[in-house]
Amino acid sequence: MQTDTDCPLFSPLTLPNGQVLKNRIIKSAMSDSLADGQGNPTAAQIRLYERWAKGGLAASIIGEVQGDPDYPEKPGNLVLDAGADLPRFRELARRGSGDGAQLWLQLGHAGALSHLPISRPKGPSAITFPDFTSEAMSLAEIKAVPKNFAATARRAAELGFGGVQIHAAHGFLLSQFLSPLFNQRTDAYGGTVQARMRLLIETVEAIRAAVPADFVVAVKLNATDQLDGGLSEAEALQVVAALDGTGVDLLDISGGTYFPGAPSSSERATRGPYFLDFARAARKVTSIPLMATGGFKQYQEAEAAILAGDVDVVGIARGFVLDPALPATWQAGKGGPVFPRFTSLPAGGMTAWFTMRMADLGEDRDGQPERDITDALDEYDIRDAQRIPLWRERFSLS
Repeated sequence: MQTDTDCPLFSPLTLPNGQVLKNRIIKSAMSDSLADGQGNPTAAQIRLYERWAKGGLAASIIGEVQGDPDYPEKPGNLVLDAGADLPRFRELARRGSGDGAQLWLQLGHAGALSHLPISRPKGPSAITFPDFTSEAMSLAEIKAVPKNFAATARRAAELGFGGVQIHAAHGFLLSQFLSPLFNQRTDAYGGTVQARMRLLIETVEAIRAAVPADFVVAVKLNATDQLDGGLSEAEALQVVAALDGTGVDLLDISGGTYFPGAPSSSERATRGPYFLDFARAARKVTSIPLMATGGFKQYQEAEAAILAGDVDVVGIARGFVLDPALPATWQAGKGGPVFPRFTSLPAGGMTAWFTMRMADLGEDRDGQPERDITDALDEYDIRDAQRIPLWRERFSLS
């Protein structure tokens, strides 16, 4: 494999708001679960994003940053609210945006998927399964969402972050509103796809109005929920078209949901990038630059997607956990990364393995022997359990 600086993958991209990405490789959002249990950055988390910046990427996105601590995805999430440790967040922004990289926060709200030990899950409609329940949000709670997201984005801009990504994928709150499977409302926020996308559009508009013009506003959207009765590709394309002209700078296309029992996109058996067919269809209905996340494992796959014009940016997550300097590795003409193979795959094991590996990188433990996947799952669960009382100490359920 040979590359050079003239390769389209390493060419700059100017976003609609004038911000320039130095290349076409973004570390897509993952829940790194490296906060201190009370919503603030840790030294390991800061070091991890610093390493990724030094590795040559255009931008890195921190997954699942909460503005409202009542609806977290995990007790290791960051919480950028009025009581946050602002000096620590500033240091994270500064060190994670070195070497010409940008650092963006993915604004999250887990809704019905909120972590039960530290929340009371609420979504667009009440859900009752044998092992999973969620209350329906009131109209007042719905209308508070755009304001909360906008306030969090404004804080991010003031602290030196380069942008935010609105999480409307993977079964979290805004994705729940988009899905006819989970949104059974009969008011202005339910029913037709135009009504179901209303909260997302209001959130985008509130954020765009609250931040400087050169601050990046991105959206992560499901191409499909991959569930019978969920958001279809045809409806997702209507959402894409509706976002055109709202001030979105980058649209990140993904898919799937983390609802119990649902298939995970990140653990599918298919080879190659997942959502390029949808990206081609999205090109016809929007002028927003496109990014696809999922299935990019080798340089040739990423290069081909850019050369074909299917997307403007490739989103890579787990590849950066295996090689934190992946863009530099590729630009030097080297291959990889080499993905691990496991003889067994317990539920949640793959996520746990990669999450604990991020902790290793943040502690500069690159040489640590590869851990067994069941050991990783145990470490992951123990760490979450240790953080629950810390979360409850700072945040009380409203």
